Amino acid sequence: MGRLDFCRRSGRRTWTVWTPKSRLRLILCSGPSGTWVPDMHKRKDVLTTGQVAQICNVAPRTVTKWFDSGQLKGYRIPGSRDRRIPTSELVRFMKAHDMPIDALNMGSLRVLILDSDASRAEGLAKALRDKRDYEVIVAGNSFDGGLAAQREQPHVILINLMARDIDAGQICSYVRSNEDLSAMRIVALAGQINEAEARALQHKGFDAVVTQTTDLAGLIRTIEQVTSILY
Repeated sequence: MGRLDFCRRSGRRTWTVWTPKSRLRLILCSGPSGTWVPDMHKRKDVLTTGQVAQICNVAPRTVTKWFDSGQLKGYRIPGSRDRRIPTSELVRFMKAHDMPIDALNMGSLRVLILDSDASRAEGLAKALRDKRDYEVIVAGNSFDGGLAAQREQPHVILINLMARDIDAGQICSYVRSNEDLSAMRIVALAGQINEAEARALQHKGFDAVVTQTTDLAGLIRTIEQVTSILY
């Protein structure tokens, strides 16, 4: 089972293959002479202890000690002893211990904007690209937003609650219930709402609520706070 896509960023065709038994996903890109090869340009959002050891230039057992002591947070693969560390957590750990993060090769932070007002959405996208060099994708309705979330794997989704044709609650529920998307952060662009309404949104699964939607610096701070990646 698979799906053929076209990646606008790289200009390459990609073929996504699912293996139902292991629930793994392999992403291939078009290579020479019509061949399909593993897409090595896709950023890793979760790392093994061996990869962390290489990045930090330490022995794997040292990473295991960091993990077991709670200094480096992550999770275990069910049914095995393997550990996994989110990239954002490794960034936090390395910065807390004054370790250089150059070896991470983080790439651009990906942001998906959901807003039915194309002019408003493109204006915000341009501002984020210019100010922080984010990789920004725009979708104008719930259906396109769901497809973009699956295809582009953004780190953050910004949902304008005042937009038409976008069911913010449905999008939030979809992301939170999908294992492949659950690490994404969701920020509501809510305009003028009160504190109780903001809390209600967070209870529904939003990671943050922005009321001053014209405050670009404040929005960027919120994006970086929810992703734990402080550029």
